[in-house]
Amino acid sequence: MINIEEAFKKFSGSDYLKFDSVENKISKRPDLCAMLYLENLVEGKQRDMISAAGHHEVWLDVCCDKLSEVATEDDILYLIRCGVRYCPESESLGFFV
Repeated sequence: MINIEEAFKKFSGSDYLKFDSVENKISKRPDLCAMLYLENLVEGKQRDMISAAGHHEVWLDVCCDKLSEVATEDDILYLIRCGVRYCPESESLGFFV
């Protein structure tokens, strides 16, 4: 089990939105690539991946507790390179748009 917040802090600086560095892309679009990757990584509910949107942000319907049980640091790095960020206040994942 990994600490999601610490893993995101570890890689967010220089690797954030470095989509060219993502290996085995499952989409040509970074946001879609991240959502498909998360869908395969964490079992979710059968509803939309985007759970909320605000001013220049969208939030993903992914349980970070479940993610911490299955994710590796390589998985978190993949997501960060796709533009996913972690919000410690709401303990959720999202994107800037």
